[in-house]
Amino acid sequence: MGTLGRAIYTVGNWIRGTGQALDRVGSLLQGSHRIEEHLSRHRTLMNVFDKSPLVDKDVFVAPSASVIGDVQIGKGSSIWYGCVLRGDVNNISVGSGTNIQDNTLVHVAKTNISGKVLPTLIGDNVTVGHSAVIHGCTVEDEAFVGMGATLLDGVVVEKHAMVAAGSLVKQNTRIPSGEVWGGNPAKFMRKLTDEEIVYISQSAKNYINLAQIHASENSKSFDQIEVERALRKKYARKDEDYDSMLGITRETPPELILPDNVLPGGKPVAKVPSTQYF
Repeated sequence: MGTLGRAIYTVGNWIRGTGQALDRVGSLLQGSHRIEEHLSRHRTLMNVFDKSPLVDKDVFVAPSASVIGDVQIGKGSSIWYGCVLRGDVNNISVGSGTNIQDNTLVHVAKTNISGKVLPTLIGDNVTVGHSAVIHGCTVEDEAFVGMGATLLDGVVVEKHAMVAAGSLVKQNTRIPSGEVWGGNPAKFMRKLTDEEIVYISQSAKNYINLAQIHASENSKSFDQIEVERALRKKYARKDEDYDSMLGITRETPPELILPDNVLPGGKPVAKVPSTQYF
């Protein structure tokens, strides 16, 4: 930071300090009627040391997720609500089309006992279920990690392999391609069927589409949200049979129609009804 930069930074500190002082004075004047507003310093993308996240422009990172330090995320991937990807003492790499679902923790190890460097490497089109823990390991392309599973240092999940929900995979375990492992500690359970291998790929595609919907929703302005809320209220309780008896045809506003690619059968429907896609 040069001389001008330091001067601007110092002035900024003075202004912020003045604002905080005025806020305290105002709160004292309001007495018991005051409402204290706490500033949230959460940042979705955060530098650490000299490392900063490198995230493709087509990635969806949920507002409550944290991507910290030396983390690289490829095109079409999604990092869901409450996730933490912390690349501080080593690097994290996430490929393209991968989904890391809500409340998952991804971390790294500088080295293990034998001195091996342990970044976390997650390939393309991988599905990582809710609340998984992935620490200093490798998950290859089109693998599947179930909800609540824990992968310890040095684990390798090969392509088209699956870790069952709730499993604990011990250090340096290798899960071969085409196999399902589960339990605590995780052990071989059975071979994957062809249908399950196809499902892993389809799951990744489903989440790419779903992430686009969430990204669009999160980017809306307050005015857009209010307009859509009014439209939902207007169209929420319209009975099609009743309308038919009266000879009324109602068109669903474009704002309330989901894209074809996230709907079963490709038929657009209104957002109002509660529908579970995955």
